[in-house]
Amino acid sequence: MEPLNHLESFVQSAEGGSFSAAARRLGLTPAAVSKSVARLEARLGLRLFQRSTRSLTLTEGGERFLAQIGGALATLREAVAGIDTDDGQPAGTLKVSMGQAFGRAHVLPMLGDFIARYPAIVPDWHFDNQQVDLVGEGFDAAIGGGIELSAGLVARELARVHQVAVASPRYMEGRNMPRQPSDLAALDALLRRSSPTGRVRGWTLRRVRANAQEAEITVELPRPRAVFNDPEALAQAALMGLGVAMLPMPFVERSLRGGELVRLLPEWYQDTGAVWLYYPSKKLLPPKTRVFIDFVLERFRSERFAQRMQVA
Repeated sequence: MEPLNHLESFVQSAEGGSFSAAARRLGLTPAAVSKSVARLEARLGLRLFQRSTRSLTLTEGGERFLAQIGGALATLREAVAGIDTDDGQPAGTLKVSMGQAFGRAHVLPMLGDFIARYPAIVPDWHFDNQQVDLVGEGFDAAIGGGIELSAGLVARELARVHQVAVASPRYMEGRNMPRQPSDLAALDALLRRSSPTGRVRGWTLRRVRANAQEAEITVELPRPRAVFNDPEALAQAALMGLGVAMLPMPFVERSLRGGELVRLLPEWYQDTGAVWLYYPSKKLLPPKTRVFIDFVLERFRSERFAQRMQVA
């Protein structure tokens, strides 16, 4: 049988699409991964990859070999993962990616209880609003949205998130509360600029009533009072009484409950998609990752997170 590191380098390169991705996952250099694959090819007398300066693709023979060894290597991985314990308890470094504001507000508060329950696990948490490559960058899990579901990646929905119009009581003092979306045009608008595109986001609100009757309206806004590319800054500006903002519930829920912000047009909202918990293949989870997934799902469920993020 070929050395396990040669086979692992081949499989990770095939799954990640490059030697660099495999190297990040395995904690090696791209040169070391390339050398392992080359030695495997020499031993088999078979070219496994077509190489170019920009891409790495499996040959027909490489595809057949990947299919033949996949199950056996998965069994070996599971056996190794089962050893990832300390005196019977899950152990090791747990590398997780999450959005900056969302992670600080909704995931970080769980950390104390998680560490108390699993003291042999060392959280290595990355707070970043950029999308990550779970497999290529060696993450055990990620919390957020928009990650491409490549082969072997699992996504569990934590909640669908609604976006609502909010303002501070101080700003609304002496002003008429809007009764329909078009009334927002008479107020000072705090708008958000999309970081990926640079475009200023408009306000399109929808309403779903008990009889399932739906309505959707795009608000024609005048010149904005201010524009921000950061939702945290946008929420802070609303708290300062500078105007009306359209913000996702994870950023304003506590301020609404505490009375620092008020919700305008309670029947109307935007659906901004879902918050997901991502992790690699279910069959290959080491104990540290499995207990983290179970812990997060249970905590979000017990705190009724999904219900709190949907307000209509």
